[in-house]
Amino acid sequence: MSVVDVWMDVWGRLDALPRRRLAVLPTPLVEAPRLSKVVGGPPLWVKRDDLISFAFGGNKVRGLELLLADALARGCDVLVTGAGAQSNHVRATATAAAVANLEMVALLWGEPPARDDGNLRLTRLLGSEVHFTGSPDRSSVDPAIERTAEALRAKGRRPYPIPRGGACALGALGHALAARELADQWQAMGSSPLRVVSAAGSGGTFAGWLLGNAWLGRPFTFEVVTVSRPADQLAARVFELAREASELLGVPCPIEREEVIVHGGFIGAGYGVPTAEGSAAIGLAARTEGLFFDPTYTGKAFAWYAAAAASLPADPVVFLHSGGEPTLFTGEGEWVSAALEVG
Repeated sequence: MSVVDVWMDVWGRLDALPRRRLAVLPTPLVEAPRLSKVVGGPPLWVKRDDLISFAFGGNKVRGLELLLADALARGCDVLVTGAGAQSNHVRATATAAAVANLEMVALLWGEPPARDDGNLRLTRLLGSEVHFTGSPDRSSVDPAIERTAEALRAKGRRPYPIPRGGACALGALGHALAARELADQWQAMGSSPLRVVSAAGSGGTFAGWLLGNAWLGRPFTFEVVTVSRPADQLAARVFELAREASELLGVPCPIEREEVIVHGGFIGAGYGVPTAEGSAAIGLAARTEGLFFDPTYTGKAFAWYAAAAASLPADPVVFLHSGGEPTLFTGEGEWVSAALEVG
């Protein structure tokens, strides 16, 4: 079988994977002319994965369609996952568990907050069992997931552990399907090659999009802005996830290391901590296009884009809006003052 035949066959293998349909797809692809005019640079479009019609949206739902189907096929009765208290992934997974009549255990780093709000409020509303690790180290969630799964097995339960943020080989393949979805939308418009920009945290989304793009013949360039870890660490993680996902499908990994483009410098004080630049980007998007970015992911990623837009090539840009709006309703909204300063 030739390399071309392998890449054609991979879509058949991917489509054959069991999926528990949660979202109505495709999500809209909309032009953002006022926002584009303000920041300058090439024509700007937004891929509205925040409008995924499930669990307050967000691109994490794409991977969950495959993960939930796998859990049900294995006869599991409880999902176990984790991240931060305001995790979009945890909130979406809790919803998936609820609609599939499964139980859910959420392991969250740190200490319980003074009050439940945003995604944490929704996770509890959905009936999830919530535990905090007591450690500010985000990686403390990883052994907690393993321990909890083992404890449940010892009690005769059938847990389905999902890695922090849903970043695993099977979950990444859901995002490869998203790359094909965008390519179909773009081709239908008859437009020129494009650049896709997104935020990246755990790396599963980025790995899937890179694979999908490669299997399609690389119709676009996909690059990300890291919001949680150093750029080189994220790139290495994404490269490994892409390799694992390819192996899961039984095909060679098509990704070269230099294709993993990660931009740093916009994390600020840390993951989930709002920045002045990100807050300004949130205000700008809201008042030009009625788009609501969030202070953890999309606000920081768009802050990078706003700073870089004038120096980018003329090819159109699609900004992946990965969701996260529930985090706008957390705390006292300390970041809002910076957002309001935007003219």
